[in-house]
Amino acid sequence: MDHLLPTWLLVLSLWCGDARGHQQTAPRVYLSFKELQHSNTARHYTLLQNTTDYRILLMDEDHDRMYVGTKDYIVSLDLHNINREPLLIHWSVSQQRRDECVLSGKDQNGECANFICLIEPWNRTHLYVCGSGAYHPVCTYVNRGRKAEVFLQYPQLTGWQDYIFHLEPGKVESGKGKCSYDPKLDSVSSLINGELYAGVYIDFMGTDAAIFRTMGKQTAMRTDQYNSRWLNDPAFVHAQLIPDSGERNDNKLYFFFREKSSDSGSSAIHSRIGRICLNDDGGHCCLVNKWSTFLKARLICSVPGPDGIETHFDELQDIFVQQTQDARNPIIYAVFSASGSVFKGSAVCVYSMTDIRTVFNGPFAHKEGPNYQWMPYTGKIPYPRPGTCPGGTFTPSMKSTKDYPDEVINFMRNHPTMYNAIYPVHKRPLVVRTNVDYEFTTITVDQVDAADGRYEVLFLGTDQGTVQKVIVLPKDDMETEELILEEVEVFKMPTEVKTMKISSKRQQLYVGSTLGITQVTLHRCDVYGEACADCCLARDPYCAWDGKACSRYLASSKRRSRRQDVRHGNPIRQCRGYNSNGKRQRRSSMVWKAAAHSSSASPSPLRPALNGCYSDTAARGRKRLK
Repeated sequence: MDHLLPTWLLVLSLWCGDARGHQQTAPRVYLSFKELQHSNTARHYTLLQNTTDYRILLMDEDHDRMYVGTKDYIVSLDLHNINREPLLIHWSVSQQRRDECVLSGKDQNGECANFICLIEPWNRTHLYVCGSGAYHPVCTYVNRGRKAEVFLQYPQLTGWQDYIFHLEPGKVESGKGKCSYDPKLDSVSSLINGELYAGVYIDFMGTDAAIFRTMGKQTAMRTDQYNSRWLNDPAFVHAQLIPDSGERNDNKLYFFFREKSSDSGSSAIHSRIGRICLNDDGGHCCLVNKWSTFLKARLICSVPGPDGIETHFDELQDIFVQQTQDARNPIIYAVFSASGSVFKGSAVCVYSMTDIRTVFNGPFAHKEGPNYQWMPYTGKIPYPRPGTCPGGTFTPSMKSTKDYPDEVINFMRNHPTMYNAIYPVHKRPLVVRTNVDYEFTTITVDQVDAADGRYEVLFLGTDQGTVQKVIVLPKDDMETEELILEEVEVFKMPTEVKTMKISSKRQQLYVGSTLGITQVTLHRCDVYGEACADCCLARDPYCAWDGKACSRYLASSKRRSRRQDVRHGNPIRQCRGYNSNGKRQRRSSMVWKAAAHSSSASPSPLRPALNGCYSDTAARGRKRLK
């Protein structure tokens, strides 16, 4: 199950491109923070100078609001303009609680405050919110409705004055099992039918990690305590409900996390996907009040190398689940970084639910033999198959996991891991970055309809406070071509992008970090140039030449003068009749010969020349922040 670490030969191959000849490219356009501000396509929000750790936790597109948790504050922002009259709730801890936290020695970096870690929709008018509570987690309810009597009397009033945004008095309750004591330990959560599922650290010292179910009518549940086979010092990344079939009892909640290898003496990090059944009630005699359907598998994101050796990007950083027309089969985008000291790099891998389910339906991992090595379990698998949900497609007569035989429960406790690993689509990363001075930290994806098809546009946040807009186009022989359409500095100073949310409806991207939140428009078509050829060569699916300028492409537009070619970027075919200034002209062979030459050979701001085996991004270094 473990794999060899990369060698210097593989590092060299990654420097020049991966096994597909996939080369790292420079961005078509690079905008500094100052230039981005001057473009009038971005807004920056920060609450107070001493308030940090902005985490975008919930976007409510139905009410045009975004809810942000930070240190001692809950913020409600307008999705159209995050600077338009933000609504604030100051939710701090008492002085007594702060003093107790300080006396415990936990305030070295200002942790003795209330860091908001969870914001979930409770109903149409209320949110459920939890905070670290100065190492004493607490939860409460927030009324986020509207002043009904005012709105009914004056329906034309749709501004911020109509909104109610306050804590419900007397509703504070324990946040144990919902929010970590230590604000530095990330937690993930999902509120489903009044029941809260959370991946969290439950103790003061931050040693007991678990996947919990609290609230609601079902039994409170957790993973087996202090069992390294189940969870071994995990870092939780994401939680997502994904239905398995048309039968509701088959529904499973998937948790994405990274953890230490459970093999003794190993320092390896493994990226994982785990899952549980929503209707899991635990065992009758064994695993009482503990998950009896918990399984996990390893996520692999690697570059194939010579002699079958793979270069691994081990540490899962972020997940984006792209919904499709089939709710059972979304596309999973994942960002990974390299954990070794040999080289610095990151990658994006894409997974299909078909491959994920195949691994969970495959052999279980088992340790046996004189060397106590991992092997596929070859013994008899008890019925019902471990990990199967009660009352579902395959167990209609069993209404609860408490009805499962003891041998099923005992097998689950000792075999929570699948033997086979989950590999990405085409067995290789979609995007690779090595030997650059940044790493990817977050991802979000937008589906864009262009003149020549639908494209997935990736927005990738970095640890240097920039966001790259990337598309990957298919080529011949299973190869792909990656284009960095744009890279923008979204914060004034270098800082890690913590989280991103995208609104395709509003064509906006919301980026959070310790410095604040930046709202960025998804496209800036005018920066590509003033000529038709410039717009065509940019190959941005958001943009097209409209006869006068490079502007937003809309699939519903019927204007005959619109020119766009994302797949090939061929100005000869698209821009006949327009000169270098964007004006219509008679056909000129000299113009189109020059355009063809610039699209394939000569370096330009839109198509930088490659220098040797790596792009000029690696050669010249990155433009530093101003």
